[in-house]
Parts: sequence; C-alpha cells; structure tokens
Amino acid sequence: MFNFFKKQDDRWMLGSPAKGKAVPLSEVKDPTFSEEMLGKGIAVIPSEGKIYAPCDGEIAMVFDTLHAVSMTADFGAEILIHVGLDTVKMNGDGFAGYVKAGDKVKKGALLLEVDLEKVKTAGYDTAIPVVVCNTPDYSSVEGIAGEEVSPGDDVIAVRK
Repeated sequence: MFNFFKKQDDRWMLGSPAKGKAVPLSEVKDPTFSEEMLGKGIAVIPSEGKIYAPCDGEIAMVFDTLHAVSMTADFGAEILIHVGLDTVKMNGDGFAGYVKAGDKVKKGALLLEVDLEKVKTAGYDTAIPVVVCNTPDYSSVEGIAGEEVSPGDDVIAVRK
C-alpha cells in the first residue's frame, strides 16, 4: 500500500562470471573490447578457470571453440562473455563447455571451464571481457571495476 515511499530501482545488475579482479574494458589489450565496439561492460582478470552465468537468461550461442558464450538476460540484455583474448586460435584446447544454445540458465550456473595455465602457456591473455552487445537499448551500462570479485558479485549496472 505504501510502495510509493520506496525508491523505484530502474536497473539490473550483472554478476561477475569468474573469480578475479574486475577492470575497466579500456584496460583490455584488444581494441574490439577496449574501444567498446561490441558494447559497454567490464573485464575480469580471472584467478580461477570456472565461468558462470552473470544473470538468469537463455544461452544464445556457444562458440565451437568454447572460448565464448552469448546469452540473453531475462530482461533483454544481449551479453557476450569472451574467455581470453585470441583464444579462438586454441581451437577448444583447454576449454570445456557445460551449456548449449537454447538452455535456460540461472545466475551462477557453470557455463564453461578453462585451463588458465594452458592459455598463458600458449601466449594468450586470460582477460574475460563481458559486454552488453545491445548497449544502445539502455539509458546506461556501467561497469563496476577496481576490486577483487567472486562469481555473482555485481560488476555491471544496466539501466532501463
């Protein structure tokens, strides 16, 4: 009855897909991400190789090489989780997938695993950019960077 006294929250929060340090996309050593060509978001420098769903939604695509997954959040955001830079060249070596296109997932569901040491040994960066590909559909998409995060910790605020 007195809901009009409560502040109306006009945003959704996306969680970290991995344990590590959240950094601004501008620090990612790939202009596709650092210049926000695919959308705004955040990157996580992982300390563990398990990749989790940042929100409830549906898996749109899992790349054959298992280096990336895209999903659509229940609220409509189109999210790309890209595990490492140039890791497509590893052709799936060191990666394991646990979801497929069409799967409905809850925040925190295990999506992928990656052997971070194998990625480093192959000479690739382990940064995990997470971007909202349909950024223009929202009034703002803001990354929350600069701290150690655990899977599910808020890292991106998406406003209607």
